[in-house]
Amino acid sequence: MEPSVRSRAISSALRLGVRPILHRVPGHAGGIRTARSTVDTAALLMRPSSRVRVLPLKDPQLETGRGERPITGECVVSREAEGAAEGAVLYLHGGGYVVCSPRTHRPITSRLALDTGLPVLVPRYRLAPEHPFPAPLEDAVAAYRWLLARGVPASGIVLAGDSAGGHLAAALAGEICRLGLPGPAGLLLFSPWVDLTCELSLRAQQRARDPYISAVSARRVARLVVGPAGFDDPRLALLTCTWTDTPPVLIQVGGDEVLRPEAEALADALTSAGADCELQVWEGQMHVFQILNRVLPEAAAAMREAARFIRAVTAAAVPERPHREGRAA
Repeated sequence: MEPSVRSRAISSALRLGVRPILHRVPGHAGGIRTARSTVDTAALLMRPSSRVRVLPLKDPQLETGRGERPITGECVVSREAEGAAEGAVLYLHGGGYVVCSPRTHRPITSRLALDTGLPVLVPRYRLAPEHPFPAPLEDAVAAYRWLLARGVPASGIVLAGDSAGGHLAAALAGEICRLGLPGPAGLLLFSPWVDLTCELSLRAQQRARDPYISAVSARRVARLVVGPAGFDDPRLALLTCTWTDTPPVLIQVGGDEVLRPEAEALADALTSAGADCELQVWEGQMHVFQILNRVLPEAAAAMREAARFIRAVTAAAVPERPHREGRAA
């Protein structure tokens, strides 16, 4: 299907006005701080839908006695949802592991809350270069444990994320398995940054018509994300994971984006491992186009598909006892 007129217009504007700037983003802390301030300021202009409530979250988790990491962020809930939901979406925002916040991704998290009726927990995980990997993964695990400890059944939790948050959500799924925690109901990935070495995206750079993501700049940022440890941490390498006991997966990727080969490679790896994985390639669309769901018809349609997936995988959710360390709930 041909992209809409709105989609083509926005892509052209980004390709001409934004991509040349991002391609030259310096891979050092000063440039990252500037980008972070710019994005955070722009996010102040993005008002969430009046149909949702955004509840701030700050839990020091002192009562556990186990030295759990504090949980901060926000929970987005639909004003129209009736009764207590037996599930939740744990959403990990994108931004290259160096920028963005729960606030910047409210167009997506609000839509998920409205379309599914489930609360959407968006943790504020630590960012690089101040906190290189695996700090974000540790925070994501803490958020998942937080949901379990509050009686949310694992069978009702969907892990979701976009771009770097997609990488983090997938890494979290693997870490949950390694830690012996009860597994989530599903995994939803929007334009995931699968390969932080950027080998696949660098090869695709010349062919892709990505309006604003540059594989060259992504590689520079990736060096900040991994820090002194480099790329040797096996939890970074999604394409070589064993993917045992993987829940159903939905991957959405834009047809024009430079990360498309990475999404396709991950879908192949998951399918080869026996996982139930659906890959949707939205022709003519850019990186994380879903964030424009109030403007683009394709983005609205993609969000409806995401909600369909979440409803399907959480349909059989049943209440479980709160999780205790070392035991399945």
